[in-house]
This record gives sequence, C-alpha cells and structure tokens, in this order.
Amino acid sequence: MAAGPGFAPAAARTAEAVLARPPRTLWADAWRQFRRHRLAMFGLFVLSFMVVATAFGPFVYPVGFNEIDMTQRLKPPSPAHPLGTDDLGQDILARILFGGRVSIAVGLAAMFIAVTIGTAVGAVSGYFGGTVDQVLMRLTDLFIALPPLPLLLLVIYLFRDPVRNVFGPELGIFLLMVTVIGSLRWMPVARLVRASFLSIKEKEFIEAARCIGVPGFRMAVVHMLPNALSPVIVAASLGVAAAILQESTLSFLGLGFPPDMPTWGRLLFDAKDRLDMAPHWAIFPGLAIFLTVLSINFIGDGLRDALDPRKVS
Repeated sequence: MAAGPGFAPAAARTAEAVLARPPRTLWADAWRQFRRHRLAMFGLFVLSFMVVATAFGPFVYPVGFNEIDMTQRLKPPSPAHPLGTDDLGQDILARILFGGRVSIAVGLAAMFIAVTIGTAVGAVSGYFGGTVDQVLMRLTDLFIALPPLPLLLLVIYLFRDPVRNVFGPELGIFLLMVTVIGSLRWMPVARLVRASFLSIKEKEFIEAARCIGVPGFRMAVVHMLPNALSPVIVAASLGVAAAILQESTLSFLGLGFPPDMPTWGRLLFDAKDRLDMAPHWAIFPGLAIFLTVLSINFIGDGLRDALDPRKVS
C-alpha cells in the first residue's frame, strides 16, 4: 500500500527530532536505570540523610558527646535528651552523631584500600595471564581461605599498642583498623577485575590498539581499566557495608576505639551490660548500623542492575 502524501515529511521530522537529541552517555543510561530501582533510591535517601546528619548534626545539635551529667544517668528518651542517656549521663544522640563519622569513615577508607589493592592485582593478573596469573590467583585463594574475623582479632590485638604509641590512641586505632580491614577485603575485587580484563583484552578495539602500537601500560590503564570499573563499583559499594559491620564487631568485642571515641560498635559494647535497665542505649546505635548497612546494600543492588549492559535501556 502506498504511503500517504504526509508520510515522508512526518518521517523526516521524526528523524530530525531523534538526531537533535543530545547523545546519552553510559552513565546517563545507568542513572536512568538506577532511578527506576525504588529500593536503591530509598537506600540513597537514607544513606544521604545519615551522612548529612553525622557530618553536620553536631553543629545543629550542639551537645558535647563526652559531657558527663551524673544526675541524668540512664534516662529514657525525653525532650532534653531525644535518644536518652547512658550510665554517665552522656547524651546518646550526640554520641551517635559523632560516632557515625568514625564508623562511616572507616568503611569508606577500608574499601578504598581494598579496591586499590584488588584492582592492581586483578589488572596485572588478567592482562599478563600465564604464570603471573597463576601466582596471583593462588595468592588470592590463600587470602580467601583465611578466616577473616579471627585474623582481624589477632592482628588488632598484636599491633594495637605499638600503633597507639606511635600515632596516638585515636588516630593509631583508626589507621590500624582501616589498614587491616582493607587488606582482608581486596580478593573479590581482584577476581572481578581479572575476569573483566580477560574478557576485554579479546575485544576488537583492544586488538586495534595493539596493532597501532599502543604501549601496554597505556592500553591497560586507559583502554581496559575504565571498561572494567562497573563490577568494581558494585563490589565497593557492598564492601563499605561489610567494613562498617567489621568495625562495629571489633568495637563491640572491645578491640576497637577507646571509650572516648563513641563509634556505633563501641556504643553497643558499652550498653551490653545495661540492656535490662536502659534498652534505648543499645537500640538506637544498633538501628543506626542497621539502616546504614541496609541502605548501602540497596544501593549496591541498584548499581548492579544499572551497570548491567543487558538491562540498560
């Protein structure tokens, strides 16, 4: 059937409209896909709220986190103390706001170390292959086989005092925990990067780059590494939550920060003997850990779907 007289102009206008649209980048498509994930957007909202609250809360709620008032010991939530007080009369809300900075900072810094080590090991292993790949992957398998929590406890116990003597009680414990947690979480990142490099180095654009004489280091860093970042971003987002939990676990076991540094895990450790008298002392720090870890996991799920090329549309 012949097209009507207005068909050609309409088709031309449609083609012009399509061509006039600004080109969409991979990250723009990923953001569109991420916004469709309701739980991920909920997690982003909750995490943003927690970060803003811990960063600016002490300025909005100007109550000292170490102010002691023995007349207000173990008070339940009230207008004067919205989340109650502990056994020294210290305001729990102020301590949660301050401690959140430390807990979140430990998670982010530990995963930065893990991603850096894992990306370097995975990139070298996947790019060179052969004997280098076998040696690095067996080293990765060895670290995976180590039990993380007992090893964390052992290293923290052995090196806590020497590090505190050199860097001070607060900075020393922070550096030690970040280094140890990050050094024991790089293995999944290394495997993801290795698998991505093994796949990418067989692509046509890598063959073309090799044919025109692109140096190996530039090829790996400029052409291959950016295309392997999607699974790394997902693993890093989920790893932050695991690092926060590990810091909370170490503090709960008494091997974390000192009592005057009220991280969320330390607050739970201090509250464990007063659960019958002051349950609010443990409920609110536990709720902060729960919401933060849950929101990060939701964000990780959203990023996994958004960065999956089979789902981006």
